[in-house]
Amino acid sequence: MRIVISEFISLDGVVQAPGGPDEDTDGGFTHGGWTAPFFDPEVLGGFIDGALSSAEALLFGRRTWKVMAGAWPERSGDPFSDRMNALPKYVVSRTLTTEDLTWNTTLVPGDEAVSRLRALAGVEGGDLLVMGSPALVRTLLAEDLVDELRLMTMPVLLGGGKSIFPADGGLRTLALAGTATTPKGVVTSTYRRTTD
Repeated sequence: MRIVISEFISLDGVVQAPGGPDEDTDGGFTHGGWTAPFFDPEVLGGFIDGALSSAEALLFGRRTWKVMAGAWPERSGDPFSDRMNALPKYVVSRTLTTEDLTWNTTLVPGDEAVSRLRALAGVEGGDLLVMGSPALVRTLLAEDLVDELRLMTMPVLLGGGKSIFPADGGLRTLALAGTATTPKGVVTSTYRRTTD
């Protein structure tokens, strides 16, 4: 399986709480829901749908899984929601137990995450899609487990917040595989891992 990351991201690299004001206020973050003014159903919606349609399973960190599992199961009746709900899911956590899980989800214990995800990446099949989950994405990037980054860069500066990028001084080169711009100024970009 390919591991594919899909992220809403600000011009200054922030991915925290794109969906709503109370989604993630860690560190005093007050800009939750910052993506709403820039959403475009055709270009941006198509970009998001393209990632989901190639997914064979979804992968989340604990906080993002809790937010998603609390919102999506009650939605149905359109192809996107139905696919989101039907796909198998994995959640990486050190605190959740199997008894906590709902929404067609399998637990990946936090202390086994890298080895388990490396094994999943070696299995034939579609994409393992990660949405949100900045701490998990940083780990995946640091461990060179990401095959594709699908970024939706919003024309906004947030002044600080959570990032997906490792700060370990490592050089990682990616190849641009596609880009588009929405009428509201969002740049969608797909980057793939290179062999260099």
